[in-house]
Amino acid sequence: MPISKGKKDKDKSGKATNSNKKEKEEEEKKARVTSSSSAVPPVTPLTKGKYAQGPMVVKKDRRQSSSRFNVSKNRELVKMPALKDAPPDQVEGLFTKKLQQCCVVFDFVSDPLSDLKWKEVKRGALDEMVEYVTHNRGVITESIYPEAIHMFAINTFRSLPPSSNPAGAEFDPEEDEPTLEASWPHIQLIYEFFLRFLESPDFVPNIAKKFIDQKFVLELLNLFDSEDPRERDFLKTTLHRIYGKFLGLRAHIRKHINNIFYKFIFESERHNGIAELLEILGSIINGFALPLKEEHKIFLVQVLIPLHKARSLTVYHPQLAYCIVQFLEKDSSLTKSVIEGLLKFWPKVHSPKEVMFLNELEEILDVIEPSEFKKIMVPLFKKLAICVSSAHFQVAERALYYWNNEYILSLVSDNTSVILPLIFPSLYRNSKSHWNKTIHGLIYNAMKIFMEIDGPLFDDCTQKYKAEKLKEKQNLTEREEYWLKVHNAAMRNPLAQQYVMSVEGLECGDASMMQCDVASNQQQQQGGAVGEDELVIISAVASSSMTSQQQQQIAMDTDDNQQAEEDDELQPQLVAKEANEQKNGQIRNKIRRAGKQDSSNPSQHHHRHHGGGVLCKKPTSCYSITSSAAAFTFTL
Repeated sequence: MPISKGKKDKDKSGKATNSNKKEKEEEEKKARVTSSSSAVPPVTPLTKGKYAQGPMVVKKDRRQSSSRFNVSKNRELVKMPALKDAPPDQVEGLFTKKLQQCCVVFDFVSDPLSDLKWKEVKRGALDEMVEYVTHNRGVITESIYPEAIHMFAINTFRSLPPSSNPAGAEFDPEEDEPTLEASWPHIQLIYEFFLRFLESPDFVPNIAKKFIDQKFVLELLNLFDSEDPRERDFLKTTLHRIYGKFLGLRAHIRKHINNIFYKFIFESERHNGIAELLEILGSIINGFALPLKEEHKIFLVQVLIPLHKARSLTVYHPQLAYCIVQFLEKDSSLTKSVIEGLLKFWPKVHSPKEVMFLNELEEILDVIEPSEFKKIMVPLFKKLAICVSSAHFQVAERALYYWNNEYILSLVSDNTSVILPLIFPSLYRNSKSHWNKTIHGLIYNAMKIFMEIDGPLFDDCTQKYKAEKLKEKQNLTEREEYWLKVHNAAMRNPLAQQYVMSVEGLECGDASMMQCDVASNQQQQQGGAVGEDELVIISAVASSSMTSQQQQQIAMDTDDNQQAEEDDELQPQLVAKEANEQKNGQIRNKIRRAGKQDSSNPSQHHHRHHGGGVLCKKPTSCYSITSSAAAFTFTL
C-alpha cells in the first residue's frame, strides 16, 4: 500500500509540472504573436569584420530575410481532392486547378503567422504534384506547360533583398552564417516540382520553348545573386537542365553569364552565385567540340583569368581552377597565355591567396605538354624561387611540394640545365637561414634530387653561388672602407667637435641646415693674397649629421650580406680606425688651443656653405667641395 501511494504522489507531481510547462508554452506563443506584428529584420552593420568598432554583436544561429513578393489579395484556398483518387478523365483538369491554386503568393515577413491554414493547403498541393510527376507517366500534356511555367515564374521571379554582406566584405562560409529565405518552405517545393517537370520523360522541349524563352532565362540568371545557398543549388541544376534541353538558348545563356562575370570583375566585385555559375560552366566546357571556337578562347583570357584578382577568390577558386584545367585539356596551346595570366595576377602580400595560386598551378602542370612546359619554365621557376624564399612557411612549403610530384619531376629532369641555376640560390640560402625546420627538410630533399639528376651541374652552381657571395663580401668591405675614409675626413675638421656639440639634441636632417656668421663687409674689403701655406681645407662631416634615409640605406646594405666571417676580415680596419681617432683627438686639442689664442683677432670670420668641405683661399671667396653633410669655412 505505501508503494502505491508513492506512485500516486509522483503521478500527481508529474501532472502538475506538465500543466505548468503547457501554461508557459501558451504564454510564450501569445507573446510571439503580439510581438510578430511589430517585428523588424535586424539591421546589418555597415562594416563587417573582426575588427569593427562599436559594441560586439552576438551572431544568431540563422539569419532570415525574404524577397519582395507580390502578395496575392485573395489568399483563401480550398483543399482539393487528391490526384490519385480522381478519375482518369478528370486528372488533367484537377492538375491544372492545383497549378493555378499554387500561384497564390503568401507573406512570410511582415506577418509570418498569418494564413497558416491556407499556407498549409498550398504546401500540400505542391508536395502532391511533385510526387505525382515523379512516379507517373503521361501526366504532362500540352495544356500543362503554360500553367506549370507560369506558376514557377510567379513564385520565384522577384526582387532580391539588399545584401547583408556590404561591398568589400568577404563572405567566409566557415564563419559567416548565410541569409536564408523566409519563404523557403514553399519555394523549395516549387523548385523541386519544376526540376521534376524538366527531367520527366514526357517533357517535350519543342512545346516548352514557346514559354521558356530568353526573357525567362534572364530572370532565372538574376536569381543567382540570392544569398540563400539552398536556392542557388536548385538554380544551378535547373539552369543546367535548360542548357542541355534547349539548344537555341545556349549562346544566350553563355552571353549573359559572361555579362555577370564582367560586372563582377570590373565593377562591383560582389555577387553570390559566382561559384555556382562556374560549376555550370565547368560541365559546359567539358562538352566543347574541338577545335575550340574563338569565342571560347576569348572567354578564357578575358573572363576566367581576370577572375583571379577578385578579393573573394576563396569562395569560388576550386570551380575556377577546374574550368581552367578543362580548357587546357581541350587545347594545350593555351597553356602559355594561362600561366602568364596567373603570374600577372599573382598576389603580392596575401599569403593564403598565394597558396591557392600554387595549388592551381600544380593542377595545370599535371596536364601540361612537355613542349608547352619549355615555353613557360623560365618565368615559372623564377616565381617558384621567390615562393621558396617566402617567410610565410605555408607558401614555401607548398612550393617545395612540387618536388614530390613525379610528373613535374620528369619535366624538371629534362630541363635541369635551365631550371637549376634559377632555383639554386633560393634553395641554398634558405637551407640555412629559414626559420622553419620543416622547410629545411623539404629543401634538403629538393637539393638531393638535383644532385642525383645532375651532380656536376649542382657542383658548378654551388661554386658560382659561393663566388657571388664572396664578391658581395668584397663590395661590402669596400663600402666600409669608403665610409671609414669619410669618417676620418670629418674628424680632421677642427670644428667637428664644436659642430657635434652644437647639433646635440637636433635631428640629423636638421643639422645640415645650421648656419654660421657671415663675414662682415670690412673683412671682404681687406683683400690680399694668401700663401699656399695658409691654405686650409676643413671638412665638417660628422657621422651624426647623416640623414635618416642614408642611415637606413647603409643598414639595409649591411644587414642583408653581413655574416659572422666578416668580423675577422674587418678587424685590421677597426684597429686603424681607433688609431686615427686618437690622432684626431690630439689634433682637436691643438685646434681648441689655437682657437682660444686667435679669438681676439677681428680679422677671423666664419663662413658657412651647404654641401660639403670648403676650400678657402681668401676671406672674400670660398670654394665648396661636396660631401654628405654640412660644410663650414674657416679663415686663419
